[in-house]
Amino acid sequence: MTVSHGPESGRPARFPVASMSDLVDRPVRYDLAESTSPPLRLDELLDGDVADRLGALEIGYGTSQGDAELRALIAAGAGVSPADVLVTAGGSSGMFLLAFTLCRPEDHAVVVTPCFPPARAALDALGCRVTPVALSFDDGYRLDVDAVAAALTPQTRLVSLASPQNPSGVRFTEQELRALLGRMAVAAPHAVLLVDETYRQSCYGAAPVPRSTAGLSPRVVTCSSVSKAHGAPGIRVGWLTVTDPALYESLRVAKFNTLITGSGVDELLAAEVLRREEQILGVRRTALATALDTLDRWTAGHRDAVEFVRPDGGALCCLRLRADRYDDQAVRRFHEELAKRETRVGLGGWFGEPDRVFRLGFGHLPAPDFRTALERLAEALAVA
Repeated sequence: MTVSHGPESGRPARFPVASMSDLVDRPVRYDLAESTSPPLRLDELLDGDVADRLGALEIGYGTSQGDAELRALIAAGAGVSPADVLVTAGGSSGMFLLAFTLCRPEDHAVVVTPCFPPARAALDALGCRVTPVALSFDDGYRLDVDAVAAALTPQTRLVSLASPQNPSGVRFTEQELRALLGRMAVAAPHAVLLVDETYRQSCYGAAPVPRSTAGLSPRVVTCSSVSKAHGAPGIRVGWLTVTDPALYESLRVAKFNTLITGSGVDELLAAEVLRREEQILGVRRTALATALDTLDRWTAGHRDAVEFVRPDGGALCCLRLRADRYDDQAVRRFHEELAKRETRVGLGGWFGEPDRVFRLGFGHLPAPDFRTALERLAEALAVA
């Protein structure tokens, strides 16, 4: 991850600033770095009485917990009570609130990598001591419970991971998470396990949706949003599930002191997304299955150039340029050649990996554009 330095103080910036912000600031023609399903359009939500309800909405403060109907919909999907749901401004806001509530500079956190950058950035900004535990591409990014446990200390307050993982799409099993909780109980008795479930519902075709880990233990906090699986990142709504009442109250107060409440407009639209969830997700699961099949065939045809960790869920995965074909200079040339072709992948450096590893999103582009993007990827591989 590229870190910018403050020009006046000479000290690192409080938040790492990586070119990942290009995803929203610098569009390209064929964006394989994007990690969402196809974006919803507002007119897909505004039929029936939704427009009337929006028109009648009072633009005042809501509640610090979030809209009651929205929390009930989230709770039903996660298998918890609405009282356990705290609505946040996207999943990344929930990550920040949890770090802000749990961690002080003298505290310790463990972050399983590769990871979504805000999972680490919030902790670094607070000055918390962070130990990254790197999972291995060669091992298919499976959860190494022993390695995570070895990083725990009595000062550990937070263990952070994602399932399915961003950027790899690899899902961890309930058995693995239970084993990790058991090790935490001994080595880090005050720590909370954050499970980012943003891609939990991004399944392929008719594959069953794994149940949420929200009810696994009072020491588990989950975060999610409507951004990725549902294709609605412009509705800045995410949530935390927190079954420990004392921790929930601390998080609610932290939200009030930083954001006061969320946007009533966004929360109304997010509730409408969740009411139509099966229809919205059904279309996207079919599209993801088709795109993943296309990618399977593409990677099989280019196995002399790239290695592939096949994802368990989500609209994204990790590929790696083969070391026996591409040296470090060739890796740089590959990314330069992609840029010449108006095509982009997610740099491994965004997530704590070398740039010969890259995230490829296969859920965002329409099928014809996705095939064209893969053709341009093949061209860059050939000339790098």
